[in-house]
Amino acid sequence: MDNDVLRHAPLFSALDDEAATALRASMSATKLRRGEVLFREGDEGDKLYIVTEGKVKLGRTSSDGRENLLAILGPGQMFGELSLFDPGPRSATVTAVTDSSFSSLSHEDLLRWLEGRPAVARGLLSQLAGRLRKANDVVADLVFSDVPGRVAKALLDLAERFGRTADDGVHVHHDLTQEELAQLVGASRETVNKALADFASRGWVRLEPRSVVIMDMERLGRRAR
Repeated sequence: MDNDVLRHAPLFSALDDEAATALRASMSATKLRRGEVLFREGDEGDKLYIVTEGKVKLGRTSSDGRENLLAILGPGQMFGELSLFDPGPRSATVTAVTDSSFSSLSHEDLLRWLEGRPAVARGLLSQLAGRLRKANDVVADLVFSDVPGRVAKALLDLAERFGRTADDGVHVHHDLTQEELAQLVGASRETVNKALADFASRGWVRLEPRSVVIMDMERLGRRAR
């Protein structure tokens, strides 16, 4: 991982080259194959992870075995930051959606870095606030938004982070199965598939295996509101 990749993570965006190089020296690298689990909900943990390649999913499992996806993360995004200040059981299971690599930073190493580096401390607080805001949005969507609206919003979010603009629209290779996409929006696969089919029939999207081409961002955006 080079300094530019490190600075893509919000926590470390303000670091200069010297500080970023020194910080990288205290980080360790991990690689996973698609489908492998980095850690499970309830495992003990004290490390923050930054995705350097690939995509991962963060999920939780209910007592009856149902799974809910909390987030899909890609390069430059981080997870596990709660354990830096409160080492303890992990709150989610992290699984590689594609072949992936990570850099990690331990609780003790980050606390040493925070001393005398207010910009890093502010970055971490901003990251935590963003996660809380996102959690509030998810709760509000589940209460106030119908399934097609949540599907539209999820597609737009995936497009913003993983989309590639081409002549025929925005290609979003999200790497998710239909079941995983349904878990991400908190609905059944059948209901999500019905919403996607409706979007496709209106000419807003084109469905492809583990990806979608968004051809009408404006109408999809209106449906997401």
